[in-house]
Amino acid sequence: MNAAPADQIRLLEVQALDSRIARLDHKRRNLPEHTELERLTADLTQLRDLLVAAQTQESDTAREQTKAEQDVDLVRQRSVRDQQRLDSGAVSSSKDLENLQREITSLAKRQSDLEDVVLEVMERRESLQERVAELTGRVDSVTAKATEAEARKNAALEEIDAEGFKAAKEREVIADAVPADLLKLYDKIRVQSGGVGAAKLYQKRCEGCRLELNITELNEVRAAPADSVVRCENCRRILVRTPESGL
Repeated sequence: MNAAPADQIRLLEVQALDSRIARLDHKRRNLPEHTELERLTADLTQLRDLLVAAQTQESDTAREQTKAEQDVDLVRQRSVRDQQRLDSGAVSSSKDLENLQREITSLAKRQSDLEDVVLEVMERRESLQERVAELTGRVDSVTAKATEAEARKNAALEEIDAEGFKAAKEREVIADAVPADLLKLYDKIRVQSGGVGAAKLYQKRCEGCRLELNITELNEVRAAPADSVVRCENCRRILVRTPESGL
């Protein structure tokens, strides 16, 4: 294939822009904010699960406390009624009086036991309330960090997209000036060779594979007409000659 030396040089400009676009794509996919957001999202999911569990426990304990307090009230009311009966003198039988006094004593013991239960439940509920408050604070903190990381990611993506758009437009303009058959060959090689289809021959070294051409290869390149499209014998990329090629 033949192409004017200027067109071959222009191909290096296309390659430079393609490499730049590839770097931007890599940068876009590998922003540190992506990893940070994945970690924060995982943390947030775990914290929210823990918070829901703690809130459920606190709610259950609140109902348990209400039930325990109601039990205390029932016993207290029963004890008050018995004491009123005892104080009123309505009970005259010594046996009934003895039974009533025994019941009042039993109710007092029962009330004391139930009040201990209430205190124990209240302590557990207070501990759970503290846990809910702590987890709520941690959820809010991680949410704020995630929001901030998302904003940084979006700003970085916006900057990358703007730079990528500019590079793509430049590439389009320059590529339009490259002969279609040369550009087609370049694009084919670029896909096959990890994104690099054309490389400069610099100081007898292919800038694509970074290998120095041996004397036979150099002689072949020297002998090739200026408009001949030569290929690197090692990596098969288009080898573009410049005044810095060392020929």
